[in-house]
Amino acid sequence: MTETRQYDTVAFDVRDNATMLFFAKTSEEGDISDYLLLMRTIEEDFDESIYIEINDQQFGGHDLIREATMTGNVLTLRLHEPAETLDGATEIVLTYAETADNLESIEVGAFRVFGDTLVGGNA
Repeated sequence: MTETRQYDTVAFDVRDNATMLFFAKTSEEGDISDYLLLMRTIEEDFDESIYIEINDQQFGGHDLIREATMTGNVLTLRLHEPAETLDGATEIVLTYAETADNLESIEVGAFRVFGDTLVGGNA
């Protein structure tokens, strides 16, 4: 099962022990109506983990994403196991607006967040 999500804004950020890619659907006034946050953390006592947060619901762990691929403005995340919080989805397909800011955030952030999980695609 595939969960498909569309966003107009992408942002990349690095804080303390976390590297993040933030996808948001915004209104003309700039209010966020829907978001998805991908966050890679490195803790002293834990392995590297990738977390996904969708509209205040978080799930994740070191074995969450099996692989990620990018083709144009489409990022596909294939999960190791079905996500109960997404009605059993085994993959999440994100599309985003191809603006200069979004493309820059994806270019800088995708490799930093996904690392070896990013297995293929075309830019």
